[in-house]
Amino acid sequence: MHEVSAGNIKFGAGNPLVLIAGPCVIESESSCLKAAGRIKAIVSSCGVPFVFKSSFDKANRLSGDSYRGPGLSKGLVILKKVKQQLKVPVLSDVHCAKDMPAAAEVLDIIQIPAFLCRQTDIVLAAAKTGKVVNIKKGQFLAPWDILPIIKKVESAGNKKILITERGVSFGYNNLVTDYRSLSIMRNFGYPVIYDATHSVQLPGGKGTCSGGQSEFVAGLSRAAVAFGCDGLFLEVHVDPKSAPCDGANMINFSKLEALLKQIRKIERAL
Repeated sequence: MHEVSAGNIKFGAGNPLVLIAGPCVIESESSCLKAAGRIKAIVSSCGVPFVFKSSFDKANRLSGDSYRGPGLSKGLVILKKVKQQLKVPVLSDVHCAKDMPAAAEVLDIIQIPAFLCRQTDIVLAAAKTGKVVNIKKGQFLAPWDILPIIKKVESAGNKKILITERGVSFGYNNLVTDYRSLSIMRNFGYPVIYDATHSVQLPGGKGTCSGGQSEFVAGLSRAAVAFGCDGLFLEVHVDPKSAPCDGANMINFSKLEALLKQIRKIERAL
């Protein structure tokens, strides 16, 4: 398996499991810095490597009235402050090929949103930045469908690739996890991340926005680590019920430390 480095964090090839975590979307500069600081303190006590994640623009919302975030320019300024002040790598999703150069000046990892993972221009634009590219497997794809997307990134001379499993559609407004996909995709030679919070999402479950079943996040996370993955993706919030985006599937900060300690025990047991 390729070892993939983002800042001082190493994914795969026998390295410790990495946590990618943060609020779904940037709500303000102060809340973003506080969230990153709180996660860093928790992971430091648990011995878990950490990449901060938050979105500057959630452009793939079902309703046009949904909160999207501060946008590219303001969002990147905030993420740059997180990176500089807390000394952690940062990740965000990018929805437009034209935004890639600006995003690459700040982000350590460029994330391809699940709904856009087959969009060749976006994938190639991300690959050509030379940054680590995290491809979120669309919930409409089989695990082996990710291989041609990997080939797109490689065709640009970039082998800094992460693959993220975030559940697969199971009827209307529902997702399930097929853990076989973790093994199948790892066999393509790149680190695989398990996104536990989006895997419990209920897309469109509230009519104009998604619902979720956050009570299953911990169990799915433990199972994924036991089955075999190289990182865990968790969206966390100080008060998920008041979050402007994806609150139903995010977990509270108060639950993060206990979960990470369980994860570390499973990892050591393996």
